Parts: sequence; C-alpha cells; structure tokens
Amino acid sequence: MSMEQIIAAVHALPGSLVLAPGPGSEFPELAWGDSFFYYAPDGRVPTSTQPYATIVTKDYPEDTASHLDPSGRWRLNIHVGRSRFTELTGAIPGETRHGRDFSAPDVVLPHPVYSALGWVAIVNPADATGDLALELVRDAHEAAAARRRRRQEG
Repeated sequence: MSMEQIIAAVHALPGSLVLAPGPGSEFPELAWGDSFFYYAPDGRVPTSTQPYATIVTKDYPEDTASHLDPSGRWRLNIHVGRSRFTELTGAIPGETRHGRDFSAPDVVLPHPVYSALGWVAIVNPADATGDLALELVRDAHEAAAARRRRRQEG
C-alpha cells in the first residue's frame, strides 16, 4: 500500500479534505510532505478540530520512536477512540510506551505520542494491515462527520 492509495481513498470519502502542506504554503516547513485528513464538507480546514488521521513522512522533534527519517518510511496515524484502540492493540490508551517497537512496519501499534487520546499508528502499511488501515480511516472519517453533525445540532 502506498501513501497515494490512502490519500486517494480519503479523497473519495464525502466531505473529505486532505491538507498536504508544501513549499510556499502558510504551514511550517516541518509539515511539508505530510498529509492531514479532515471532515470538512465546506472545503475549509477546520479551526476547532484536529484531523481524524494523518500521514507523516519524517520524525518530529518529540516523535522519533517510529524512526521515519530513513527514505521510504512513513506512518499512518488514525484516531480510533479508546475502545477500538484497546481492541486493536491489546493495550489501554496512554499505558503503552514500554516494550513496544514503534518502528515495526505493517503492524497496528499504539501511537507513540497520542495513544492516550485513542490514536493508533501503522508504519508502512502493507499486506498485513492495508485493508484494515483503509477500514480504520473510513471509520475515523465517519466518526468525524458524526461529531460535526452533533455540534451543529446543538
């Protein structure tokens, strides 16, 4: 599975917005090359919500456990919620740092920084996790849409 396949799948979801910062954009250089997925049927980046999934292509200063700096390594991050997080990882959100190889490819892992918030991570999704990764992204998209509907209803 490639980053492009995931991005294309997100583009196909109703109300999706893919933010892909690059040179000349208003976003910091550190974010260039990464992708941020939002539910935004109006086509504008939401200012009051976080993305429901992201693709990162490099280590960030406080997020190096996945060892993404070597060429060809990237990570899909998905907000799955607390109960699905435990189902997928066998761990309780936020209690997952010890004994994990966060650099292992094609494995659903607790997010090395945001696990307490119900985020999972997959480094280089492939045969073992590709279909599941797309399912989780679709589910996260629908959950983001449902949250937006609830906020609009009052």
